[in-house]
Amino acid sequence: MTELPAPIPTAGVAMTALGVALVRVRETARPDRLYADPLAEAFVAAARPAFDEERWSRLVELAGQFYDGRTLAVKGVDDHIREAVAAGCAQIVLLGAGLDTRAFRLDLPRGIAFFEVDLPELFAFKEPVLAAHRAQPVCTRHVVAADLRGDWDRVLSAQGFRTDLPTAWIDEGVLGYLPRVDAYAVAAVATRLSAPGSRFGLGRFQVAAAEPRYRALRELVQEAPGERPVNGLGPDGESWFAAHGWQTSFRAWDDLVAPYGRPGAMGGDPTVGHVLAVRE
Repeated sequence: MTELPAPIPTAGVAMTALGVALVRVRETARPDRLYADPLAEAFVAAARPAFDEERWSRLVELAGQFYDGRTLAVKGVDDHIREAVAAGCAQIVLLGAGLDTRAFRLDLPRGIAFFEVDLPELFAFKEPVLAAHRAQPVCTRHVVAADLRGDWDRVLSAQGFRTDLPTAWIDEGVLGYLPRVDAYAVAAVATRLSAPGSRFGLGRFQVAAAEPRYRALRELVQEAPGERPVNGLGPDGESWFAAHGWQTSFRAWDDLVAPYGRPGAMGGDPTVGHVLAVRE
């Protein structure tokens, strides 16, 4: 395809979006695939020329190491969004959207407003690729180019977000990259903007930071060496939502993924899973 002038995310947290795209490419190629995402291949092909062979190989290898769990998480969020829409959520806000394509590939009603929030430089790469492939969203898609550490809510409102409609807030991991104070600030903004019936999904899991694949991930995104900062909502996320007007419930990871028929990705830890917070 024609060379794209937009910058390609080759470092930093934005680059992890390419790793997830590689996961989606691999899943799409399976005869027993859980979902199909043909646009993922377009992002991968557009980004490949910006990487040297060694760095690209590291990214592909690392995506493979995370594949089993990550692809099930993608499917789980797909189903969570469908359930939220069925429950009456008229808006979806994807925090740290990356190279996500759910506004194009899910069977969503056209009237659903789908807001993708991410850094301007990410969309500078993403939007030309979508345009080059003449991709058309199935619902009403809004690009919210903003930093979650700033006044992203102002940009969200300018794009047409309505506080009187129930909203499904989706975090696939971006809060885990934000300092704890910023992660809770995002949760507070979502709480302020949420009408009754809104939903916020958050994971309850254990990350073995010393595990080789996590160490390799930090090195690949070029995090500074040394002690890892305290990021994300942490173990108190569920209790915070419960104390701020949300009703919470928990489902274990193994129960969530059992219907998908991938027993090799089940962990056996009943404390790991997904917390659903519903605004009262």
